Amino acid sequence: MKTVEKIASTVENAIESGLLELGINREQAKIEVLEEEGRRGFLGLFGMKMARVRISTLESIRDSIASAEGDRHKSGSEEAVGDLACKFLQELIEAMDIKASFEVVKNEDQHAVNISGEELGMLIGRRGDTLEAIQYLTNLAISKMMNERKRVIVDIEGYRKRREETLSRLANKLADKARKTGSRVVLEPMSPQERRMIHVALQEDATVSTYSEGQEPNRRVVISPKRAKI
Repeated sequence: MKTVEKIASTVENAIESGLLELGINREQAKIEVLEEEGRRGFLGLFGMKMARVRISTLESIRDSIASAEGDRHKSGSEEAVGDLACKFLQELIEAMDIKASFEVVKNEDQHAVNISGEELGMLIGRRGDTLEAIQYLTNLAISKMMNERKRVIVDIEGYRKRREETLSRLANKLADKARKTGSRVVLEPMSPQERRMIHVALQEDATVSTYSEGQEPNRRVVISPKRAKI
């Protein structure tokens, strides 16, 4: 946390000077008025009392990083992952002027953070593109904080589970089409995560095979019927 003290002719001028030096806005600052400006003396020439303020940066994600590093050996790095992910996501989403709540779920080998609230569609984006970007940034930030690679799954109102179920139904429907027509079926471009869901949905189906073709961001899954052995 950084702190500066500023003296100026008015409290407002002192505050503005301090905020400018710290490079923050009022919402990011703790402001203490140490001395208020006094009334001017005769003809405004004598007895003028200057204002003095103390301005400190509020705790931010940078402070959380330092705190987490200091507590790593006491609390264990794994316990810190979920807390840091929530702090990072909270600051990120609050900066977008969106209200939300966060829940951390610890699985066997990874943490998951589910975000809930109203009107969160913009955080999901088209086919989950924005959600994937948020998850990527979160993992990048947490891995840097912990000085080792960490995996955090970010979800919004259970979107990933619903999307997985939708893609599973789609995969089986198109696999049936491939079997009936005897021709391969090419799906629309998908993210690596969604392509994996298609592969997983059909991996036990002995009548079709799946593979990906093309280059990102236009890489897509192909469902091809297996020819019966003679």
